[in-house]
Amino acid sequence: MDHSRAPVLEALEQFRRRGDVVFGPPGHKQGRGVDPRVAAVLGLDVFRADVLLLNGLDDRRQSQGILEQAQELMADAVGAERAFFSTCGSSLSVKTAMLAAAGPGEKLLLSRNAHKSVIAAVVVNGVEPIWVHPKFDADRHLAHPPEPDDVRRRLAEHPDAKGMLLITPTDWGTCADVRGVAEACHEVGVPLIVDEAWGAHLPFHPDLPAWGIDAGADLVVTSVHKMGGAVEQSSVFHLQHDRISPEALKQREDLLGTTSPSTLVYASLDGWRRQMVEHGRELLDGALARAERLRAAIDGLDGLHPMGDEVVRDGHAAAYDPLKIAVDVRGLGITGMQAAEWLRAECHVDVGGSDSCRINASITHSDDDETEARLLEALKALVGAADGLERQSPIDLPEPSALELEQARLPREAFFGEAEHVAPEEAPGRIAAETITPYPPGVPVVAPGEVINAEVVAYLRSGVGHGMLIPDAADPELNTFRVLSRSSGG
Repeated sequence: MDHSRAPVLEALEQFRRRGDVVFGPPGHKQGRGVDPRVAAVLGLDVFRADVLLLNGLDDRRQSQGILEQAQELMADAVGAERAFFSTCGSSLSVKTAMLAAAGPGEKLLLSRNAHKSVIAAVVVNGVEPIWVHPKFDADRHLAHPPEPDDVRRRLAEHPDAKGMLLITPTDWGTCADVRGVAEACHEVGVPLIVDEAWGAHLPFHPDLPAWGIDAGADLVVTSVHKMGGAVEQSSVFHLQHDRISPEALKQREDLLGTTSPSTLVYASLDGWRRQMVEHGRELLDGALARAERLRAAIDGLDGLHPMGDEVVRDGHAAAYDPLKIAVDVRGLGITGMQAAEWLRAECHVDVGGSDSCRINASITHSDDDETEARLLEALKALVGAADGLERQSPIDLPEPSALELEQARLPREAFFGEAEHVAPEEAPGRIAAETITPYPPGVPVVAPGEVINAEVVAYLRSGVGHGMLIPDAADPELNTFRVLSRSSGG
């Protein structure tokens, strides 16, 4: 296929040349009505490019097939049989993918280190989750993806399961044995869905971990805005084989997705695909070399330890993405959350994520010598300032087994059931009626329907005291927990 083309961008250029006057949405009329104060910040070109696909870039019948052409080029670029663009982010794409594999009341294997969007999908879709617990790294206090034998065992226990959802890479860059998990699923004739939100770049360089389609997955969801070059909410479904129907996937997406998709998202996806096909290898060569230099330099700073390929050698993960630099800061006597706040306040450097132990920085093809130097200088400054930062009591990190909560009720039943609020000391033994998610990275510690235990309460409460954000809990300060009422069996 001709990858020098970018059908959505070309259609936008043609729209501008024609000088069409639009008497439909969006109401700003390609920037004519935008407040100058808004244009001064966002730029008028953002609004000039905000054009409907239907009866805008394409005609009423969509006879030019602009979007279809762009999607075919994307599929060809990454080796998928089909690709579909989504403008609602991978949070919605994952919900759609799950619903394409299993309907209400049906079972679906899910990696328990899933993003909160997966838990939300379980509630919305009404599927019965069969949790596959991740491989927990006690030294790093980090969950790595489950292994093929874990999946194979759960499939044997639940032969009526409709498929498996695997999350890889994790927010911290560790990767699953996708090929092994795909084989475990295909042995019993069910599909593997991969939430590869952090892996849109993987198809474009051989030194990166194997990408889901190449490793045999049936449906892969990527967030191009995370490690690629498209705007926020840019997501793509990649499909192959016949275990998930393209028709079913498109219908589920139509059920959940917006009826007002953003052409800005389509155009940036289209342009990023062209850039990666034409220049991706050399751009990622540069990013990989930059990440290697940074990792080596950071490893030489007292109190900091960047995670590297030892996580693979130690058997915790099948692979890791070297462009994700996860830095353990515990040697400085502070938490990752403290480090992130100090770096932003004092150095104007915003890291990608933080938790009780570490921070992470994503290196992409967009970084350059200046951003590399800024990150390294900021981390050197952090090391120098760490002794002056407040020393806090340790967060009560639970043993791995304490995080494997009993699923006593279906998440949908618990979430929509009659609920009450109880004090923290009364929460152990009660069934959660909410999702409780430290954010970022956004992996729930408690899902609706799980039985709360004392270790998890202590962990979350001590974490909040250290600045952990819990945005989805009814009480973000966790002075109370939302649980099923006694009258509902909670």
